[in-house]
Amino acid sequence: MGYRSADLHQVIPNGDVMFMKQNLKAVRMLLISCLLLIVGLAATDNDRDFNMCGKWLHGIAPRNLEYDLKTGCERIEISANEITLSIQGRITAKCTQSSSIQLDSNPHQNQSHFCVFWEPLLDLLIVEVNGKNHTLCKPNGLQGTCCTDLYQGVQENAHMYGIVNGSVKGDVITGDLKRNYTFDGAQINCKEKFCDEASLKPRGANMIEEVVMRSNAKGRVDLPCAQGTVIEMNEEFTGHNFTVPAPRFVDANTIPSVYIPSSLKSVSRSRSIVVYIYYKNKTLFEIGSSDGALDEIVGLSVEDETIENLPEPVRIRFHHSALPSTLQCVSWDTRKDSVEKWRSEGCETVIINANKIECRCHHFAYITAQVVRATVRHQKALTIVTSAGCALSLVSCLVLFFWPYKRKGEKDPSLLVHRGLAVATFFLSLCLSYISRLANAENETVCKITGALLHYSLLSTLCWMTVEMFHIFSFIYCKFNSELFQWVFYLAGFGIPALLVGKLLCIGDIYGLRNIGNEDITSQYFMCWMLNSDRSRLAHYIINIGLFAVATSSGAVMLFLVAIKIHTRPEWRKNRMAFLSIWGLICLFGTTLGLGLFNFGPLSETMLFLFCIITSCQGFFHMLRYYILERTKKMCGLSSDEAVQC
Repeated sequence: MGYRSADLHQVIPNGDVMFMKQNLKAVRMLLISCLLLIVGLAATDNDRDFNMCGKWLHGIAPRNLEYDLKTGCERIEISANEITLSIQGRITAKCTQSSSIQLDSNPHQNQSHFCVFWEPLLDLLIVEVNGKNHTLCKPNGLQGTCCTDLYQGVQENAHMYGIVNGSVKGDVITGDLKRNYTFDGAQINCKEKFCDEASLKPRGANMIEEVVMRSNAKGRVDLPCAQGTVIEMNEEFTGHNFTVPAPRFVDANTIPSVYIPSSLKSVSRSRSIVVYIYYKNKTLFEIGSSDGALDEIVGLSVEDETIENLPEPVRIRFHHSALPSTLQCVSWDTRKDSVEKWRSEGCETVIINANKIECRCHHFAYITAQVVRATVRHQKALTIVTSAGCALSLVSCLVLFFWPYKRKGEKDPSLLVHRGLAVATFFLSLCLSYISRLANAENETVCKITGALLHYSLLSTLCWMTVEMFHIFSFIYCKFNSELFQWVFYLAGFGIPALLVGKLLCIGDIYGLRNIGNEDITSQYFMCWMLNSDRSRLAHYIINIGLFAVATSSGAVMLFLVAIKIHTRPEWRKNRMAFLSIWGLICLFGTTLGLGLFNFGPLSETMLFLFCIITSCQGFFHMLRYYILERTKKMCGLSSDEAVQC
């Protein structure tokens, strides 16, 4: 049960109430100060290797900071008198400095708080006096052998001026007034010690990244646990392609290569630092080794910037041994992600060959390739189904091409359309029968050419199907003689696809090795086809989906007009089933192509099998359709064109 303020005045005299309020306020301030001190000491302990602090009791005269630093590993002495705070000794690796700095003075102030920070790995020495930093030794790269593990030596007492309440990393040495504090050092391998400490930290990779960023190093950076490169971007930066020199006992041909695009350069900054770190061991990351990631991990970061949504991706090429499973590019931003997980968002996987993979990422993070467990059974089944269907289609297209020659002396304008469609389907089946084999070839150029040829034959087949529909429509509805415009059919069937594919080849980054499957799949299928990139998706929606929409909509309109025109003829009742069968097969062809075109993203297993089966049997369906036309011709006793009208 508590008391209100009015109740306190009733039970406690006014003077005592005021005294209690002042004491409560003092207690609150003391608690806040202690909390800030604890937080500050904790932060300092995490950031600095050596941290000695104290209160400097001095006079009211102008004061200065004197220092005399030399290389070696003997001791550092921190002393103070009435006007001077002095730092001197031999603890540096490369820094040799001796000078005096005039400090800000206040005639009414006779004491100052100071701290001495020493980071031997960076050869960095900073003295802070009343909150203002004075850098005595600047970072000079990452030091190998250095002076660290400073331990307390001799102290001398003082009477009026000196250092009181000296402490190391928050632990008070003594509260007595001392003239000086001496700390002896030990020479060790700083890089090995740093890597050992980083391996024990929850985010050890972040520690390495930050210390390399602060080291003021340029070019190659070597650590026992990681190798890196530091690049400076200026206003004339146009992109950079590099490979980190191979560490000891590592094959140079297996080191990842990196391309950094020019779009990384910030417009608002004239100079930026890019740090690339190559990790050969996953132990620096909290994720266990059972996640399936490669041992090679690449870390990319930019000084004081978060890099996301790059218009041109960063390209990282990994080399790996042949695997029974497939790989997928993943990334992990340990500074942002609270959940420790490799993610595929923002990275595109491009399979170069069986031993090489390229990750194209639009952000900076830790990037690697992760093994995706795949069931070979589905890949073999798909290969067998596609090969059998393509073999059937190839034979059917040859039969369809040479079949009309059996009728000599009969002029049949529709033969041009049938043969054009047969040729386009023949090349489509031929490309489909080889894409799975060429996808495993160690040649990126061959896969690009094969993907372009497959796209060309697919567009050509779709164009010739459109020509076929227009040909039937012209005879039935318009009484149009197509012999006069045969060159237009060739241009539409073979010329337009060649123009479109040629333009895409000039643009680039459209064709290559494509992985068709879900991210969490149990089955994957590789083919030389259009890549899953922004340019490829745009080309797919404009060309593939656009052309398919035009062919389907125009075919539906022509079918509707023809049905209206001939449904009143006497022949309609007799031959409507043959007519609908012909147009039904055309719709089946369109459905087959639509199954593949509209499922440009990941395909399910069922959809993938249907697509492979029906598409690979296109030639057989065309031969079946031509057989129906021939049967219709015999039933009516007319020529081919008249049979269509019948």
